[in-house]
Amino acid sequence: MGSHINRGAGVEQGEVREVMDGVRRLVRLLRVSARASERLVGISGAQLFVLQRLAEAGPCSINTLAEHTLTHQSSVSVVVARLIERGLVTRRPSPEDGRRVEVALAPAGRALLREAPPMAQALLIAGLRKLEPGVREGLARGLSALVAELGLDGNEAPFLFEDEPKPRKRRKEKLNGAA
Repeated sequence: MGSHINRGAGVEQGEVREVMDGVRRLVRLLRVSARASERLVGISGAQLFVLQRLAEAGPCSINTLAEHTLTHQSSVSVVVARLIERGLVTRRPSPEDGRRVEVALAPAGRALLREAPPMAQALLIAGLRKLEPGVREGLARGLSALVAELGLDGNEAPFLFEDEPKPRKRRKEKLNGAA
């Protein structure tokens, strides 16, 4: 009976180690890729990934770009705002529908992409798509269960290694309406 318990604990430990080793390898790949982006072209890995996806998609809405990056629209919006500030992306009304706003690569963004390394996010997405559907489904279920176990399932998943925007300072409100 005791050997069965030990064997089970050993199997569990081996599985946990295998998962941790996989996570460490993936995080390292993503971190090295992000650092290469910053070193070679001076923007974050997330910003470069968005630029690369925008180059593939062509002028499009933030929502469409979010679909292309497999990321939430609010995260894409933050990164695009930073790219606009740097003059790498432009924002303009859509030629088809003036109520809709499109983002597009600026000439400086196109020039930067010619010097840019490929991003690990694209490699990761391609690898996930190559997995057999059952394996991908099991991985998705397992990661969702782990995220829920850690209490992170309600959190938005921002871009990898992209700093959160700093909260805006609110003006002090006057108490009780007194001047």
